[in-house]
Amino acid sequence: MLNIIWAAMLVASFVYSFFAGTAAEVGASVFESCTNCVSFILKTGSFMVMWSGFMRVAEESRLTDKIASLMSPVIGFVFKGVNRGSQEAKLISSNLSANMLGLSNAATPLGIAAMKKLSEKSRNNVATNNMCMLAVVNCASLQLVPSTLIALRSQAGSASPADITVPIWIASAITVVFAVVLTKIVEGRDRIG
Repeated sequence: MLNIIWAAMLVASFVYSFFAGTAAEVGASVFESCTNCVSFILKTGSFMVMWSGFMRVAEESRLTDKIASLMSPVIGFVFKGVNRGSQEAKLISSNLSANMLGLSNAATPLGIAAMKKLSEKSRNNVATNNMCMLAVVNCASLQLVPSTLIALRSQAGSASPADITVPIWIASAITVVFAVVLTKIVEGRDRIG
């Protein structure tokens, strides 16, 4: 359905530009946008490749296992019933670690794998409290290294693209704490009701 909407919008834009006499400008804009898009992908893609490579090295060197053991008390509190050292705990900690490092592209497959593992405890295809918590924590996403935003600011020509780091630490920490507390409140109501 979305493909039909996008196609209709494109066709309507080109038809309108033809009747408005701006077809040449629209055509030039399309080609200029394509050039800008490729340039943007090459510049920001290099950051993503670098950080994804770092995550792969961390996995191979068992650093993610060490991070999982460091995060296990927090994971045990936030995700009730997830046993220390279990596959679920490792996937959740890898996902959260990737998010903390700003590796959104590396975090997504880890989050999907963690969600699939958590869904094995689901009955009747209903999301469990842990599945909801994982979704909430991923959306709130504590950022220690906001690599994507730093890459975007660098690509946009910022004189100091990393200046946003401390405000992002503060904002994302507050967001994660608030999100976890609200989710725990809803979980408590679910048990009562």
